[in-house]
Amino acid sequence: MIAIIDYGMGNLYSVEKAFARLGARVVVTSEAKAIAQADKVVLPGVGAFGDCMKNLRSSGLIPVIESVIAGGKPFLGICLGLQLLFEGSEEDPGVDGLGIFAGQVRKITAPDLKIPHMGWNSLAFQQTSPLFKGVDAGSYVYFVHSYHAVPEADIVTAVADYGQTVTAAVGRDNVQAVQFHPEKSSSVGLSILANFVKL
Repeated sequence: MIAIIDYGMGNLYSVEKAFARLGARVVVTSEAKAIAQADKVVLPGVGAFGDCMKNLRSSGLIPVIESVIAGGKPFLGICLGLQLLFEGSEEDPGVDGLGIFAGQVRKITAPDLKIPHMGWNSLAFQQTSPLFKGVDAGSYVYFVHSYHAVPEADIVTAVADYGQTVTAAVGRDNVQAVQFHPEKSSSVGLSILANFVKL
């Protein structure tokens, strides 16, 4: 069973539908007990960093997120769900992130390009990730974001080029996260989600 965390912000239906297409058992839930009992956990996110962290805190779900990660369960962050795993963001200074990974989320600096970075872009792999097994280098995926993570540790698994090198995916041990939207990334995105299902 895969639990998709519902804290009031995220493209939950699209993510749920994508996993269902793969034949995965999935539940969208805001209940800590259901998240704790799941085999795998997904943290989606759409919107502003500060609003998402506020909702997460008010939902009381941060302890169970920390618990499932510490317990070694496969955990996937999607879009803002990746950014929330870091210590903070320039989008909302002073708001603490989950701090699972050391580092900050920074605004993309691309003077000659439109922000947000929106549309299809290709992936350049930086190191091995279980999410990208069987996925060709240079594969295109769908992005919508103005900020990207700048980790302090060597955990970047994929980048994209958008006026600068943009963090597209990170991972360490049981925690993997992608800045792009796999649920909107056609067959490539489904392959990435299928790899998560198989973990």
